[in-house]
Amino acid sequence: MKKDILEKGAIIQRDKQTYAVAPHIPGGITNSDQLRKIADVAEKYQAQALKITSAQRIAIVGFDEKHIDAMWEDLGEKPGAAIGLCVRSVKICPGTTFCKRGQQDSVAVGLEMDEKYHGLELPWKFKMGVSGCINDCAEGCIKDVALIGTPKGWNVMVGGNGGAQPRVSQKLVEHVPTNEDALAIVDNLVQWFKQKDRRCRLGKLVEEMGIEEFRKATLG
Repeated sequence: MKKDILEKGAIIQRDKQTYAVAPHIPGGITNSDQLRKIADVAEKYQAQALKITSAQRIAIVGFDEKHIDAMWEDLGEKPGAAIGLCVRSVKICPGTTFCKRGQQDSVAVGLEMDEKYHGLELPWKFKMGVSGCINDCAEGCIKDVALIGTPKGWNVMVGGNGGAQPRVSQKLVEHVPTNEDALAIVDNLVQWFKQKDRRCRLGKLVEEMGIEEFRKATLG
């Protein structure tokens, strides 16, 4: 029976015959050339649908397995890390770049995180979000690690996830004043989780340890 092909970022579909891939669109920010290329590839290989994903990508859905390599070549991308034990696309809101409610530059910070971490192999899947204000449109409340903008800087959130055992993220640090400081904390968390080498969501560890002990373990 056919299965997901992790190394090619290909996801088996309900019919157990066709596949889907999700070209990487960092932060969900794209242009007409990329959209046209995705549409052309979908038509060329007779995909059944194009589907907007929750991770701000456009999945090409329902095509024959024999086309996977050629599709990625035509897209001009490495296989997207849509599945597997790794950091998924960083979800980013418009922030101060576009949104009248933005209080921090979520686009710049989120794209920097996406470039550094997207596809990074970890003991379990890992999701991140960056929101420019407390409306939290990037849904940091259900991300393993998230930054949420405030007038005084960034709130660092940890331990959220959806799924069969959903958890709401907890505040690790409040009002981190600079982008650099916030990114340094994120890096500490990613490296700590990698070294911990537990096959579970980060929220499971926060839950077991309690937020105070988790804070001491990850930040000192």
